[in-house]
Amino acid sequence: MTSRVEPERRARHRRRTSRRRAVVGGLSAFALTGAAIVTSTMMSSSASAATTWPTANGSEAVSATIPVSGARDGGMKRYYGSGDLAGDGQEEGQDPIFRLADGATLKNVIIGKPGADGIHCQGSCNLQNVWWEDVGEDAATFRGGNSATYTVYGGGAKKAADKVFQHNGGGKLVVSKFAAQDFKTLYRSCGNCSTQYKRTSIFNTIEVTAPGSRLVGINTNYGDTAALRGITIIGDSGKKIVPCQKYIGNNTGAEPPTNGSGPDGTHCNYTASDLTYQ
Repeated sequence: MTSRVEPERRARHRRRTSRRRAVVGGLSAFALTGAAIVTSTMMSSSASAATTWPTANGSEAVSATIPVSGARDGGMKRYYGSGDLAGDGQEEGQDPIFRLADGATLKNVIIGKPGADGIHCQGSCNLQNVWWEDVGEDAATFRGGNSATYTVYGGGAKKAADKVFQHNGGGKLVVSKFAAQDFKTLYRSCGNCSTQYKRTSIFNTIEVTAPGSRLVGINTNYGDTAALRGITIIGDSGKKIVPCQKYIGNNTGAEPPTNGSGPDGTHCNYTASDLTYQ
């Protein structure tokens, strides 16, 4: 299975509750609005309760990708693929449920099954309180240039047979207060896209529940960096989930070889105290 995703459509990578406000990296949690909204409550290192997942406020079938520019508030409605968007596996070339223009914000949305290729960000974007009930090809793919900044705040994803977040463009991704359950890879910097970049990723206050294979995968030869802070890992007593897997990426489409794993102060930036096992 490769990490290849060509620009825009084809040749993509194959594939209890608490109401306390949390502070992540100096930023207070968003006060999200809308009917029947349930915000994710991420755990502190000493907590023992998992994230509360929301209940949908209605459902809508989507047969053609929904373009988003500016801001769109879904009011916690569930959107799921139909017709050409009815794929829910690792089929190549799937289109997304939502395609966000540069600078767009999508919030308070649930993506159901089938999930197609989730969300595509064409440039900088903001995903706030977005939930994936059953990830299709990928949950979200980031396609902007070197100056792009993508933020994911709140929300969560389940049942990702491959990746949750796929980073094909350049720029920086910041993920905060996010939950993932039953996944293979939480984040992958594209290992063999035809155009490669140095990519930066930061993960703050993340809760993952096994089974899972790795949190992040990055390309050392392109100068990628990943920072992990406040990571809670549930149900992995054997510590089989790799926090940071390093690869040697390429632009030829070949399967990238691994290049070690673990903190190194350069590419994989975290310490043992950043990881809490429950």
